[in-house]
Amino acid sequence: MRDELFIRGEVPMTKSEVRSISISKLELSKSSVLYDVGAGTGSVSIEAALSMAEGTAYAIEKKNEAIELIYKNIEKFSTSNVIVTEGEAPEVLLNLPVPTHAFIGGTSGNMDSVLDLLLNKNPDIRIVINVIALESLQDVMDWLKKKQIEAEIVHVQISKAKTAGRYHMMMGNNPVYVVSFGGNT
Repeated sequence: MRDELFIRGEVPMTKSEVRSISISKLELSKSSVLYDVGAGTGSVSIEAALSMAEGTAYAIEKKNEAIELIYKNIEKFSTSNVIVTEGEAPEVLLNLPVPTHAFIGGTSGNMDSVLDLLLNKNPDIRIVINVIALESLQDVMDWLKKKQIEAEIVHVQISKAKTAGRYHMMMGNNPVYVVSFGGNT
């Protein structure tokens, strides 16, 4: 889905092309239970929910402005199978149903404890993580090494044309690392 379709405000959002790759890497089924940790505008939750007719996406977010945007986007896209879960991970995840899939867009520095909790809830969970900062990538790599988990890592660099008079200039977005692993079921 195009980015401009979402109500956005000043809240970070996983861009369309990266969202497409990330949702593909999730390998969702029609009855998946997805946690979207650090949901932002809810773009991943909403787009994923549209392909999960019998599933549920839990949009986990702690920031009030983002939570309001998620509700507005749920209404706009009529995705009643997206449930907004307000609070900070990992604590807010404890009482949610067992996930089959998780997308991690942000953990506010709690990456290890979030990943540990996800694996404890479902050892066969499919996880996709988007990271921009090299330190966050290193945290993920250290955790994977400690757990002896093999992951696929894709580096995505997207540039889009911007009109400058009669010319078109390519404007680069932040590069993103898409890390995916798990999902034995």
